[in-house]
Amino acid sequence: MDWIKQDDIGWIDVLRIVAIFAVVVSHSSDFYIAAFDNDRVSFYTGVFTESFVRPCVVLMVLISGYLLLPIRGQYSVGGYWRKRIGRVAWPLVFWSVVLPVVFYLYFHYFGQDTRNPGIDAATYTLGTLGTRISTFLLNFNYDTTPLWYLYMLIGLYLALPIVNGWLTQASRRDIETVLLCWLGTLFIPYLRILGPMVGAGGEVGFGPLWGECTWNVFHSLYYMAGFMGYMLLAYYLKQWPPQWSWRKTLGICIPMYLLGFLGTSLGYIFVDQLAPGEYQYLEIPWWMCGLNVFLQAMGVFLIFMRLRIRPRQWLSRAAAMMFGVYLCHFPLVHMAYDWLDTESLPPFVRLISGAVITFVLSYAIVRAMWRFKFTRRMVK
Repeated sequence: MDWIKQDDIGWIDVLRIVAIFAVVVSHSSDFYIAAFDNDRVSFYTGVFTESFVRPCVVLMVLISGYLLLPIRGQYSVGGYWRKRIGRVAWPLVFWSVVLPVVFYLYFHYFGQDTRNPGIDAATYTLGTLGTRISTFLLNFNYDTTPLWYLYMLIGLYLALPIVNGWLTQASRRDIETVLLCWLGTLFIPYLRILGPMVGAGGEVGFGPLWGECTWNVFHSLYYMAGFMGYMLLAYYLKQWPPQWSWRKTLGICIPMYLLGFLGTSLGYIFVDQLAPGEYQYLEIPWWMCGLNVFLQAMGVFLIFMRLRIRPRQWLSRAAAMMFGVYLCHFPLVHMAYDWLDTESLPPFVRLISGAVITFVLSYAIVRAMWRFKFTRRMVK
């Protein structure tokens, strides 16, 4: 998430807060989904709740694209990389160490009796702690799950100066042509599921496409797919926003969101029937770069673009805290689940209550870290 070029656009401040709270709700839902056949009420509660907030990360990418493109002023590629990636690198290193330590302390000393179906507290030893911390240069791990976004964001920052060079001379028609090709890649998740079903090869729920195999992951549309498409789309919407009335906006965006929500939720349930409990397949209907999540995100983003919210200092300050909330909330999600682990509350009440508790505590932690120069750098 980028905060440097924030122009205190009121609707963007509100959307940031909404998107980060949705991330917290999404992670709070995971434990209920993990019940699967052991508790179908919890499973369906988790599936439909997480599906409802699934476009949260896409909204974050759209915000970044809206603020960052086009890149203004004179810059060198190396200078741009140092500026942008440098702001992400320190939080990545800091939280790659802190989050595993927090998880270890909690599950080793306080949460040994957790009934969370997604956690095995016995695996939190000093040995595994060392492994989780020492391997962050290669990838994130379970304890640092939210940091996947930072790895992805670094990739976008590496490509932005190159893309910007094309944007500055591309016509509207050129951009629309590229976006149309990118929209075609949003069907890839469904083709991966359907391919093996019609005999095209591959495992159940996941089929290789267009030249993919064990020694080549770069299929025909590889370079046209991914999160960069959302960045370009945000730029396009900023340059040529839809001139719709409120009635037309709602008439298009609400059905768009609902159609995407049905595809996200029912798609997950469908794949669960194909490959029960196999997360590498279950996640396919939830891919951020799939058509159903795209429809949800666009329905929300276009509505927020129509809002006329006055910039306010307190709102901008709260929005600026959201990056830190995103970075620190993950252990608190697990703690809140244990605190509310009682059968006297329905799963949905526990889920939402846990998300609210996590969000509030995370915000308080970030506010405290904001007071000191060193810690502020890790959440700003």
